[in-house]
Amino acid sequence: MTAFVRLRDSTRLSELWSQRRTRRLLLQAVFLALVALVVAYLVVQALDLKLNFGFLSGPAGFSLSHQWPSGLYEPSDTRLAAYGTGIVNTVRLAFLGILLATLIGVAAGVARLSSNWLVARIAATYVEIIRNTPVLIQIVFWYTAVMLTALPEIGESWNFLDGLYISNRSVALPFMQADGAFGLWALVLLIGVIVAYWTQGRIRRREEATGRILHASTLSFVLFAAIGGVAFAATGFPLVSDIPEFSTTAIGISNVEGGLQITPEFTAILLGLVFYTGAFIAEIVRGSIQALPKGQSEAAAAIGLSGYQRMTLVILPQALRTMIPPLTNQYLNLTKNSSLAIAIAYTELVFVGRTIINGVGHAVPVFLLIFATYLTLSLIISVVMNVLNRRVQLVGH
Repeated sequence: MTAFVRLRDSTRLSELWSQRRTRRLLLQAVFLALVALVVAYLVVQALDLKLNFGFLSGPAGFSLSHQWPSGLYEPSDTRLAAYGTGIVNTVRLAFLGILLATLIGVAAGVARLSSNWLVARIAATYVEIIRNTPVLIQIVFWYTAVMLTALPEIGESWNFLDGLYISNRSVALPFMQADGAFGLWALVLLIGVIVAYWTQGRIRRREEATGRILHASTLSFVLFAAIGGVAFAATGFPLVSDIPEFSTTAIGISNVEGGLQITPEFTAILLGLVFYTGAFIAEIVRGSIQALPKGQSEAAAAIGLSGYQRMTLVILPQALRTMIPPLTNQYLNLTKNSSLAIAIAYTELVFVGRTIINGVGHAVPVFLLIFATYLTLSLIISVVMNVLNRRVQLVGH
């Protein structure tokens, strides 16, 4: 009887093990156990190190050359404020980089499919050269060979329209400075965006119900512009122009003051990241367009759409469904590659963190803080792109 019971139990175990679902659950349990052990080990090590972030409240004692807006940080501020300035510099670089890389990538990707041989070859040459050279080399090239060498010194700045000065010290552009009730005007603009978006939805639902074209996007934009314009006048015009001015002292020292000062370091890292990431985006755009059935373009041409209309109204909106997932990867890569700016002394996260470590030590807490910051930025980008991806997908797919 005992032998029979043992045989029956072993048979049941054999049947359970033969099931794929059982094997998967067991492997997942083993994997989770290993992960838990690794996490527990890291936690124990962190507790042994007695991590303390109190040093961030102490005075920084060092200056940062890249700030926007100017005066955001002073050496007498805390180390946490210095780190916050590094975050602002990184976010500004990543935001502008993503925007410009997308524009260049889409243009180059479409150009690669152009029927014009010269345009297609130029785009292909750009993609092949940029994709197959290290991004750090490109950043250093932009900084040394272009920004510091090719541009003139400050005393011989290129001047355009008495308001744009370009030199190897900075690019000074006319800008608008906040003044007075700017915060109130910005709040009204935010409300205007919400009202315009709600109005656009209402008008589109009316279009679907009646079958009439009511130009929802145009009307919502006009509404937003009207709200912004009226609020701008009502708050006393809270933006004032700031035009750069060139001056020379009595001892012959030249300088450009005012306006928006863009440093060579920021320009070099931005150009390097934009052109490098744009080359990869170009291939994503080209592949996504070629993945569409040729009948889509032929049908658009049959109803009389021009080449520009076919691309903007038919081809790119459909290719966007394929583009977004790989585009997300490129946006994440650009954000993380911004840490290479340390090579040319642009004061982003890693540069500020290294400066803090050199001054007071605490390397492990600082690197954990940098790790958490980049993780947060990456998760924000992923969430935004996933929301966009869900919006462009076909219902039911």
